[in-house]
Amino acid sequence: MPLQPKPHLTPEDYLTLERSADFKSEYFDGEIFAMTGASEPHNLIVINAGSEIRQQLKKRPCKLYANDMRVKVSPTGLYTYPDLVVVCGKAEFDDTHLDTLLNPTLIIEVLSDSTEAYDRGRKFEHYRKLESLVEYVLIAQHRPHVESYQRQSDRQWLLTESHGLENKLSLRSIDCELALAEIYDKVEFQDKTDDSTNSDQNGQPPFPRKGSA
Repeated sequence: MPLQPKPHLTPEDYLTLERSADFKSEYFDGEIFAMTGASEPHNLIVINAGSEIRQQLKKRPCKLYANDMRVKVSPTGLYTYPDLVVVCGKAEFDDTHLDTLLNPTLIIEVLSDSTEAYDRGRKFEHYRKLESLVEYVLIAQHRPHVESYQRQSDRQWLLTESHGLENKLSLRSIDCELALAEIYDKVEFQDKTDDSTNSDQNGQPPFPRKGSA
C-alpha cells in the first residue's frame, strides 16, 4: 500500500491548531513538529537565567518572555518557542492574539542532547535572518559553559564564551551580566557521553524536539 502524503498545513492552519492544543509544536514549511518536555536541569537553568535577567531588566524598556512565547522568523516561515526571549523597545506581534513575537532582541536556548546540533545549526541559520536579533546565547546543560553570538556591523557574528562557575558572561545586547554560578544554581552535573545518533550532520535532530536530555 503506498504511503499517504502528509497534509501540507498553512501557517493559519498551524496557528488555529496550536492555540487549542494541549502541547506545543513548531511549524516549518507546511509541517508541524511536536515538542516534548524538558529535563530537570533544563528547567532549572531556564528559571535561573530568566530570574537573573528579569531582575536586571526592572525599570528598563525591555521585556523577558520564557518558554511559551512563540517566535515567528518571518523571512523563513519558522514558528518556534525559544527557552528565553528578550525584546527591547516596542514588541511587535503577528496578529491581535499577541502570542507570536516578530522582533526579538535576544534569544537564549538551553542545549539538550537531542537538539544541540539543531540549535547550533539550522535553527541559528533561521534566527540569523531576524533583523531585530542582536544576540544569540547557548547554555550547556551538562557543564558550566555559555556561548554568546553577537551580530556585528559586517553581518558577521562574534563568539564569546564563558566556562566555569566562577565566571560571568556579559549580554551586551541588553546590558546585563549572567553569573554562571547563578545560572547553574542547584543543577547537578552528570558525565554525558557524546550521542551522535541524536542528530544528523546537517544540524537537524529527529522530532519531537526539546528532548529531555
